[in-house]
Amino acid sequence: MKEKVLIFDTTLRDGEQSPGASLNLQEKVEIARQLEKLNVDIIEAGFPASSPLQFEAVRQVGDESGKIVAALSRAVENDIKSAHDALRNARYPRIHTFISTSDIHIMGKFGHERYGKTLAEKQKTILRMAVDAVVFARTFTGDVEFSAEDAGRTDPVYLAEIIEAVIDAGATTVNIPDTTGYTWPSEFGRKIANLKQRVANIDRAVISVHCHNDLGLAVANTLSSIENGARQAECSVNGIGERAGNASLEEIVMGLKVRSDLHNYYTDVSTEEIYNTSRMVSSFTGLIIQPNKAIVGDNAFAHESGIHQDGMLKNRQTYEVMTPESVGVPQTTIVLGRHSGKHGLQARLSSLGYKVTGAELEKVYERFLSIADKKKEIYDDDLRVLMGDELNKPLEPLELDYLHVNSGTASIPTATVRIKAKGTTYEESSTGDGPVDACFKAIERALSLGSLLYSYSVRSTTAGRQALGEATVRLKDGEHLFTGRGVSTDIIEASAKAYLQALSIRQDAQGNDNTTTIDKGI
Repeated sequence: MKEKVLIFDTTLRDGEQSPGASLNLQEKVEIARQLEKLNVDIIEAGFPASSPLQFEAVRQVGDESGKIVAALSRAVENDIKSAHDALRNARYPRIHTFISTSDIHIMGKFGHERYGKTLAEKQKTILRMAVDAVVFARTFTGDVEFSAEDAGRTDPVYLAEIIEAVIDAGATTVNIPDTTGYTWPSEFGRKIANLKQRVANIDRAVISVHCHNDLGLAVANTLSSIENGARQAECSVNGIGERAGNASLEEIVMGLKVRSDLHNYYTDVSTEEIYNTSRMVSSFTGLIIQPNKAIVGDNAFAHESGIHQDGMLKNRQTYEVMTPESVGVPQTTIVLGRHSGKHGLQARLSSLGYKVTGAELEKVYERFLSIADKKKEIYDDDLRVLMGDELNKPLEPLELDYLHVNSGTASIPTATVRIKAKGTTYEESSTGDGPVDACFKAIERALSLGSLLYSYSVRSTTAGRQALGEATVRLKDGEHLFTGRGVSTDIIEASAKAYLQALSIRQDAQGNDNTTTIDKGI
């Protein structure tokens, strides 16, 4: 008998914690819809107590989704209550509460004497807080998950004790995170096997794992844990997340599928939706997928070596252990152009995972035509960038009304910009080391700002001389990063738009208090 492994997707929560990868409300909802098409089992929508934006995102995803929707909370009543309030109308709500359990975390995060003077006293306090959190969460929902933060470095005896206690308190899923990506696959597998042996009531809960990729072992650790009794894998699309990221959803799912000859496990993931989901997440977060990334990288099904090409022409299985079609990599591309109608555009966007109707479709179509006038053919990646640009617009944008750049080998780069903001127009010129630098300095002079530039990157989204250019600008203001993206066939224009969008998002965040810093856990 084959056993199902639940796929717990944390792209919208831990994935969004990648530096500079914050998602706005519309983007979160759009990704959640695509995750439903991907058919994951649980969608972790966010951390409601961390900010009003996070709360609203969890609420909207929970209200709309037909999947289990999880909300993260620390093991404190206010966080748990916030998670419940956000999931109040969700069909299948899950409260996911966590607390640190390793010695190093306990002494660092609970060092105050009010938690106890010795490590042993502090451990007793942590255990009590964990149990109290689960009991309180159970007053709101029967689906409660408990995570022992930094379980990978937690003493096995104490870990077993706290897991048994929270299951007695009502936890239906117990998560064993390798929070720092420290463990070795065989070591992590033994940790799961040890819990199966030590915890008397372990059969009353699903064992979950949440592995980080600091040593590049997140997927290996996850698969090892499944072999030893875990039946829920917490992962993210493209492996994004804190620091080096999380275990990659696509690698876990395809690893189990391709090597089904070695085990009796399966998932319900619709693997044909993997590629679209990957590209949507990359477009919205601005995190570029490395070409040699397994499953979804541009080179995953590319062959350059003459020997490889010869083998492929004779038999694809010579050098491919899965087909591109099995993960949704398109073999042919439908090309749209200036003569394409709204229905054709809508149908193509729908096949890529985007839901646009009514006034939103009109707006997207108008942008589509403006790009189509500049280039002959619009490809799928162009559409993904277009949708990312549309959904990432701030509430009160600073709009580029005019841009003129003068640059050459025998002239000093000069830029003039005119910016519209709340009915007011600002115009200024500046010189710079290059046309982009001149443009940025003109924007700063026009808005009377000092430079906040943290990083700047540019890439081509498709091949060819008429390709769309996507510029990404990150600004740093104190402890907060603000990311803006701009798209155009003119890379200088794309750069200016990206800078203004980042400034607009910073402006919105300051006005709406959406930048609360909080311990985001596991």
